[in-house]
Amino acid sequence: MTYNDIAAVTGKPGLYKVINPTRTGLILESLDDKKAKMVTGPHQRVSLLAEISIFTTDLDKTIPLEDIFRTIKKEFDDDPGLDSKADKDELFAFLKEIAPDYDPDRVYASDIKKIVSWYSVIYKEVPELLEEKKEEEKKEGKKAAKQDASKATAKKSVAKNTAPKGKTGKGPAGNVKKPTAQRKSGG
Repeated sequence: MTYNDIAAVTGKPGLYKVINPTRTGLILESLDDKKAKMVTGPHQRVSLLAEISIFTTDLDKTIPLEDIFRTIKKEFDDDPGLDSKADKDELFAFLKEIAPDYDPDRVYASDIKKIVSWYSVIYKEVPELLEEKKEEEKKEGKKAAKQDASKATAKKSVAKNTAPKGKTGKGPAGNVKKPTAQRKSGG
């Protein structure tokens, strides 16, 4: 499971695993113990966790939620020291420690409450998402992508070289003109 497979629905508590898309929405399953399924409609706002980020004081930069969660895991492990019911000052102090360059004018206490509650759900239900990506895995992923691209290029060049010459218009069979029947004019 990745952050692209987990969604938050506006107006609904908790996080949901994306099961399947439908014609007008998504089929979701809650990440809690109940595993309740839900179908979203076209009027419900669904956000994937991979698309959510925190504003910073630099207007061109944001911090992905994935990085925020990994920092919380590194700093606090299973207990961030507060819950979603903490007061406003504690929440902002917590985020200042996790992301010192966050923008206090564009990040609200309700956003930090969501981060804290979502972190506890992720830590409990999908802890493998909180592990640090290793540099070797990133390099291996890039190598695999390059190999796939080179294989695709090789297949295309093999396909061009093995195409039947008579059908492509190239080669000796392609240069021969076929006799065409003359049309009779109707008048």
